[in-house]
Amino acid sequence: MLAVDIEQIRKYNVPGPRYTSYPAANHFKPGFSESTVVERLRADRTSDRDLSLYFHVPFCQSLCWYCGCNTVITKNQAQSAVYLKYLEKEMRLMWHLVNPRRRVTQLHFGGGTPTFLLPDEIRGLGELVRAQFELDPELEASVEIDPRRLTYAHLEALRDAGVNRVSLGVQDFNPQVQQAVNRVQPFEQTKEVVEWVRAAGFQSLSIDLIYGLPYQTEETFRETLEQTLSLDPDRLALFSYAHVPWMKPSQRLLKPETMPPTEEKFAILKLGVETLTHAGYAYIGMDHFAKRGNELEVAQREGKLQRNFQGYSTKAGADILSFGVSSISQTRDMYWQNEKDLSRYYAGLDEDRLPVANGYVLKGEDHIRREVIMRLMCDMKLDFEDMSKRLGFDFAEHFPDELGAIELLAGDGLVRFRPGGFEVTDVGRLLIRNVAMCFDEYAGAATEGVYSRTI
Repeated sequence: MLAVDIEQIRKYNVPGPRYTSYPAANHFKPGFSESTVVERLRADRTSDRDLSLYFHVPFCQSLCWYCGCNTVITKNQAQSAVYLKYLEKEMRLMWHLVNPRRRVTQLHFGGGTPTFLLPDEIRGLGELVRAQFELDPELEASVEIDPRRLTYAHLEALRDAGVNRVSLGVQDFNPQVQQAVNRVQPFEQTKEVVEWVRAAGFQSLSIDLIYGLPYQTEETFRETLEQTLSLDPDRLALFSYAHVPWMKPSQRLLKPETMPPTEEKFAILKLGVETLTHAGYAYIGMDHFAKRGNELEVAQREGKLQRNFQGYSTKAGADILSFGVSSISQTRDMYWQNEKDLSRYYAGLDEDRLPVANGYVLKGEDHIRREVIMRLMCDMKLDFEDMSKRLGFDFAEHFPDELGAIELLAGDGLVRFRPGGFEVTDVGRLLIRNVAMCFDEYAGAATEGVYSRTI
């Protein structure tokens, strides 16, 4: 069981990036040229690197007040058919820019609520993907699902579209908490969906929980954990609620006096981590847990884990092509993000251009630090000789100040030095964002009001 040191969590609970990219997305340049994306993709068209595809479906029928995602709240079902036509157009534009023989090893549908789409629309999207891209026989294809408005027909359609992994949004099973965040989802409803998922033959089930929500206490969250474990998911995510009302005004609907005090939130985290690891789940890092022997846990042990905008992934070395409003793509030397506003996203495609809103071209030092932070976030250790081979120079000589900062963390028990490197301790795993910040060239810039806190 992984033990949680609340004193160290209190000390290091500061704003910091989540490192789904490096540099973090707040460094992307507004007005980034669509022509830059096109030119660089054409120049790299002979690449045979694997691909990971992401499709963002922004629609939700109701607003969850804690949500930090890019969403469009609507009950107008006709919007989904319109959106799919634009996704098809975006895919066709992209197809002309990349090597059509590149293998797609990973596919993810996120939102919003992907199952806002009708079952036949889901099948149609799957057919479009197969028509445009070469899918690997061992494709890992996942979808985020809101159980509240799901039908079994949706699951059959997802399976027909090639999806083999399901992630269920739960957040909390306590009725008072659910009411306070405008997401009423009884346990029995989620249990029924879990039974459907297994009956439909999906390979993996993941459940998402959030701590730090209104009215949560250790006692209420213990019950949520017990109910969640009774569903026997293959993976779990235990996210910290990020209160960013300057970015998501809807979060102002949450009453401050109902939020758990900082000490209570830390206690809930401690309870969650210790309960899940005691129940046999490995703590992968950055909120994610997996059963021992699960592909995610095996990939971490074998040094094959990767981190990207969808979280942790078993598919290392793939470029990410993302489609839909607000989605972010990643290649070896560039990030770009689509327009966040639906009308501007449509307008760009109406002009037969990729709807690029911002982006970033990595410079030399960015590549170096991205590799270091990626391996640290995924492997929970750094081997200096291995990193020197990867980077082509002496690692310790290149990062004397950074390793000095790591020594300070070692004094607080977050890392442990060993011959030729260091490894992250149990408490350091919980604070891995803080450890990674030691190698972040931009970490000295103002972070308050830009990033969520690390816990």
